[in-house]
Amino acid sequence: MNYDVHNGKSVAAILSDAKEELKEFLQTRIAMLSKELSERLRVLKVAGPLAAIAMLFLSTAYLLFTLTLVGLVVAFLRDNPYRWCVAFLAVALLWTIVGGIAGYFARRKFQIKELLPRDTINVLKEDKIWIQSEVRNRV
Repeated sequence: MNYDVHNGKSVAAILSDAKEELKEFLQTRIAMLSKELSERLRVLKVAGPLAAIAMLFLSTAYLLFTLTLVGLVVAFLRDNPYRWCVAFLAVALLWTIVGGIAGYFARRKFQIKELLPRDTINVLKEDKIWIQSEVRNRV
């Protein structure tokens, strides 16, 4: 009674096969996601300490460069009693403009390049479309 006339398989065998295929399908997708995330983590483990060292040296250079610019502005404002205040304000304004421009470009870059695991998501979308087409063909 529970045998299919066309292929001779029982409903239990078909369900068992479907269960195994689903398990394999999920294991493959989880392995893909795990591999993609582990590759990114490996890169971050190497890049993290290097980025910290770079930030230390670049921030020191930035402070020295800023003091140099302030000194140059003070040198041009010899007769002004507020020359130090004006010099710091001018350099702060310059850094505000440069930082705003850099922030704008960084924001655009983050909008273009997402941090999600794109390969895994694309495969899952393709799987969804394939499953939907299979269901439509069977019905």
